[in-house]
Amino acid sequence: MATTQEITPKAKQEAEQRERARAGRYYVPDVDICENDDALVLWADMPGVASDQLTVNLVDDTLTLEGRVSLDEYDGLAPAYTEYNVGDYVRRFTLPEGGRYDRDGISARLTNGVLEVRLPKSEKAKPRKIPISA
Repeated sequence: MATTQEITPKAKQEAEQRERARAGRYYVPDVDICENDDALVLWADMPGVASDQLTVNLVDDTLTLEGRVSLDEYDGLAPAYTEYNVGDYVRRFTLPEGGRYDRDGISARLTNGVLEVRLPKSEKAKPRKIPISA
């Protein structure tokens, strides 16, 4: 017996912070976060963002991801139907205190509209095997 599944698009969540100099909407990008023994890795969907229009900042304990979408491609268009809202992206994360991550080793790369941010763990935060003496 075949089952029918309905695919329902997830609406983009609009960012609530409004004090921006650039007009337009800001959206919260969807993210996946994984952690292993060496690092915390975050992937954020930012379709339409070029690498030169992307900033990743760490100020105090706040990691901020911001991506700007060029609206030039959309000038003069009168959409008949849209599901994909166009706008910039912003997302903020608070890192735990205590030196868990090596702040100098944080790296970011953008591939096919997906931003990957890697936060390596500091040596003291990595799991280690404790030798047992007899």
